[in-house]
Amino acid sequence: MRAVGYIRVSTEEQSREGVSLEMQQSKIRAYAELNDLELVEIIEDAGISGKSIKARPGIQKVIGLGKAKQIDAVIIYKLDRLARNTVETLEIAETLDKKGVGLHSITEKLDTKSPLGRFFFTMLAALAEMERQVIAERTKDALSQKKSRGEKLGGQAPYGYREVDGKLEEDPVEQRIIARVNELRAAGYSYRKIADTLTTEGIQTRKGTPFRETQIIRMLKAVA
Repeated sequence: MRAVGYIRVSTEEQSREGVSLEMQQSKIRAYAELNDLELVEIIEDAGISGKSIKARPGIQKVIGLGKAKQIDAVIIYKLDRLARNTVETLEIAETLDKKGVGLHSITEKLDTKSPLGRFFFTMLAALAEMERQVIAERTKDALSQKKSRGEKLGGQAPYGYREVDGKLEEDPVEQRIIARVNELRAAGYSYRKIADTLTTEGIQTRKGTPFRETQIIRMLKAVA
C-alpha cells in the first residue's frame, strides 16, 4: 500500500513543545516500516500554524493525492497535525475516506480502515455533528425569544449565520469558528487567550480584524 506522511509544526510549537519535524518524520518512518506500508513521500508544512487548511500547501497536496487516488494511506503523528479545528480535521478524514484512503494517526493509534479505528472515527464525527446541532438549536431558541419579546430581528445576521432570501442559514466558516471557540473554552482557555489563539491561527472576524476578548464573550453568550 502506498502511503504518504504529513508533518506540520509552527515555530512556537517547536520551541514550546518540542514537536519537531524531525521527530515526526522518525515516528512516521518507523510506523510505515512496522505496518508494511510503502512510504513514498513525507509532505510538510514547516513553520505554519494550524490555521485554515487553505493557507497550507502541504495538506492541500495530501488531499489532492488522495482525491486522485495516487495513495492508499496518510500517516500523521497526531490528529492535531491535520488541523486545530476538530470539524476541519474530520472533514479532511472524510474526504480521504471517500476515495478509499486510510488515515493513520500514530499517537491516537487510529487506522480508519480497521473496524475499531472506523468506530472511533465515527464516534468523533458524531460528536462534532452533535456540537454543530446544539449550537444551531441554541441560536434558534435565542432568536425565538427575541421575537416573543417583540425585539427587532433585522440588521446583521447573528454570528454563525447569514441571511439568504429573508431566511437564516448556517455559515459553514463561522460555525467552524464557533466550534473552535467552544473547544478552547472547554480546554480551560480564558477569553483573552481564546482571542489570542484565534489570531495566531489566522482566524479573523467578519470585518477581517483580529478577535477581541469582548467579541468572544458575546459569541459564547449568543449560543449559551
